[in-house]
Amino acid sequence: MKYDLGDSLTKAYLVESKEILNELKTDYNGLSEEESEIRLEKEGLNKLDEANKTSLIMKFVKELTNPMIIILIIASIVSGITAAYANESFADVFIIFIVVIINGILGVYQENKSEKAIEALQSMTSSTCKVIRNNKQGAIKSEELVIGDIVLLEAGDIIPADGRIIESASLKIEEAALTGESVAVTKHSQVLQLSKEEKDISLGDRKNMVYMGSSVVYGRGKVVITATGMDTEMGKIANELSNTKDSQTPLQIKLSQLSKILSILVIGICVFIFLFSIGKAYPNLGSKVFIDTFMVAVSLAVAAIPEGLAAVVTIVLAIGVTNMSKKNAIIRKLTAVETLGCAQVICSDKTGTLTQNKMTVVKYYSYDENILSKAMALCSDAVLDEESKKAVGEPTECALVNYAYKLNLNKNDLIKIQPRVEELPFDSGRKMMTTIHKYNDRYIQYTKGAPDILLKRCNKILINNKIEDLTEDIKKEIIKENKNMANKALRVLCCAFRYYDEIPQIINSDTLENNLIFLGLTGMIDPVREEVVSSIRECKDAGIRPIMITGDHKDTAIAIALELGIIKNEKEAITGSMLNEMSDKEFENNIEKYSVYARVQPEHKVRIVNTWKKIGKISAMTGDGVNDAPAIKNADIGVGMGITGTDVTKNVSDMVLADDNFATIVYAVKEGRRIYDNIRKSIQFLLSSNLSEVIAIFFATLIGFVILKPVHLLWINLITDCFPALALGTEKAEEDIMKRKPRSSKESIFAGGVSVDIIWQGFMIAIITIIAYVVGHYMESGIWEFVNSPDGMTMAFLTMSMAEIFHSFNLKSRKHSIFTIKNQNKFLWGAMIVSLLLTLAVIYIPFLSNAFGLEEISFIEYIVSILMAFTVIPIVELVKYFQRKK
Repeated sequence: MKYDLGDSLTKAYLVESKEILNELKTDYNGLSEEESEIRLEKEGLNKLDEANKTSLIMKFVKELTNPMIIILIIASIVSGITAAYANESFADVFIIFIVVIINGILGVYQENKSEKAIEALQSMTSSTCKVIRNNKQGAIKSEELVIGDIVLLEAGDIIPADGRIIESASLKIEEAALTGESVAVTKHSQVLQLSKEEKDISLGDRKNMVYMGSSVVYGRGKVVITATGMDTEMGKIANELSNTKDSQTPLQIKLSQLSKILSILVIGICVFIFLFSIGKAYPNLGSKVFIDTFMVAVSLAVAAIPEGLAAVVTIVLAIGVTNMSKKNAIIRKLTAVETLGCAQVICSDKTGTLTQNKMTVVKYYSYDENILSKAMALCSDAVLDEESKKAVGEPTECALVNYAYKLNLNKNDLIKIQPRVEELPFDSGRKMMTTIHKYNDRYIQYTKGAPDILLKRCNKILINNKIEDLTEDIKKEIIKENKNMANKALRVLCCAFRYYDEIPQIINSDTLENNLIFLGLTGMIDPVREEVVSSIRECKDAGIRPIMITGDHKDTAIAIALELGIIKNEKEAITGSMLNEMSDKEFENNIEKYSVYARVQPEHKVRIVNTWKKIGKISAMTGDGVNDAPAIKNADIGVGMGITGTDVTKNVSDMVLADDNFATIVYAVKEGRRIYDNIRKSIQFLLSSNLSEVIAIFFATLIGFVILKPVHLLWINLITDCFPALALGTEKAEEDIMKRKPRSSKESIFAGGVSVDIIWQGFMIAIITIIAYVVGHYMESGIWEFVNSPDGMTMAFLTMSMAEIFHSFNLKSRKHSIFTIKNQNKFLWGAMIVSLLLTLAVIYIPFLSNAFGLEEISFIEYIVSILMAFTVIPIVELVKYFQRKK
């Protein structure tokens, strides 16, 4: 929706902000919750229209366009025509069609489940914004914004909707997405004026407006929302949205390529078998022989192609990332799941990630603690909540406001006495923040920042309420105290002040942040997260190197790193200035010596990431500020902070930590390894199962008997392949998963002997199935031979079905004995029970057994089949034993 000021007032940028507020029936205190709900219901959600989704019918049709499914449909049609011509049963035709339909329904179900999982993740990562409602600051989802809402903006925020600026402090916004202009635009709250020649002001020149999709790069501001959703300028540009395209992970691409290779091989084998069989039967060639031969070739095709492979991988990935999101690791890109398993380096911010982000002032150095605490509280953007009596805002600034409150100095009262009139926001380059306040008939400036920088800007000091010269001896004493605090892992801030008779005409660092009066130092501590110590240890056991990057003093960084176990001595720490002195080649040769980077600038993070890349290491990089975005984007795994992170940072990241906790990154790495491990197990299971079917069909065709029909293979692939494969995807992580070294990102999915295991396990199941066929024929006729046998086919069907089910238990671990695995997979057990019952139904319910062309076998024959199928477990256990010994 878009606001309407009436006929005379149509453009928000041409009228006073008070007039806008009146027209929108809102004020500086914001809307009430009741009013915002009414407006939300009337206006709708603040989001762009989504592209039309594919209907269920079209998804189903898409499933039926799979080349192998088309072959099956053609086969069933040809078989139906032949059956009608020969006056035979249409059972095969109906069963093939039923299985095709069930397969299509399952495919649609799996696709829908994947979409819902990904939509859920997108909703978790949807941006939020800070609003004022009922005169209280809070955070809401951006899509819940309504016209008239008052929104607070600061560096790093994405503009959630179009709005008119009503307050601005050094606000700069990047609007390249709308205007194409890459240079940030300085914004203000004043009314714009049209010249006589102008009929309107161009979008790029509307300095008192903000627009959806642009981002704040500097300063802060307050805006009233004037347009939401499709009525925003962004909405006009993107009338038909769907920027999100279905993307495949490298693993899925590899599997698609594998399926194509398999398809070509299978078609070749099918053509060979068809021509071979036709040639063999040439003297007696007739329509029935032709159709039977064609169906054999189709059987081979059905047996060879793992139809559910891509779907299983997609589902396992979707379920995995959904589970990860429940543990605060929100995966924004599926490729991150695979890359997590390869992570060799984790570069982490200190504050809030390795520590609790609950800064508390525990030490100070000043001749007047009250004045120091008052100055620190006023020179901050944190506010004191009157209900909880706790500060709200950036953690360091909250510590200062809380510190003042403990000394009975309520910031809200201080602001009334000394209202802020000008400011220079904190800048990572200057490492300082300055505010100017009106105090009686004069003006007073407070500046806080890094001691080593701010102390150089001071030439006076306040001692016992008197301003005196800052001598070299006093400076040395201050520097010594600063070092003492830093050695105790305290974060130290310096504060200074200055008086003015009038507000300075030029507001910049050069004019304000010089010739200051030193007030004192505050030392605060942010305790380490208890769980991080064990996570660091787990990282090292897993062959992953934890790296700490911080803007803090080197001494503070070293103290925290030693406590966490990241480093063993201070030689492993380096500062940003030391890094600047190194050439790229020198840093490349020495990077593995350092695990702590202190006093770094955002550009250093990019250099660190790129250098790890140069030496072939897969790295993760965390960040929260807008300046961290380039480093996060360059990293193999970009990790954004969910609590303190800006929208810009979250949008470029591969993963978002909902709790800003380093331990969550380690958990995500473990989950990434588990998911990849399980996908490999599912792939090995599916391919070895399908290979066994190919070998059995191929052997039977060469000898001249039918071991299994296409409908049998379809049933096996549908019931005893697909569900256990999915169940394997839910398997818990093996106990030693974080004791292994990170796998190479270039490693094939068939590395580590997987391809060899697929081949011999495929032959194993095929041989057991063929033996079951011969045994079945012997138990029926008393003769050992390869001829068409109803009992033999039924026992082969039952044996292969259950052998594949039992084989899925083998793959709970590729190396360890299943009898030593403590966790029980209820889904795997469920798949076995369902498969057993359905297979029993197909054999023993008359109309089903007739339709499938199976024979009702005796109890003894049934037990023999189950026992033969079960032999896959001791055989694989024996091979695993020798593999472990080797």
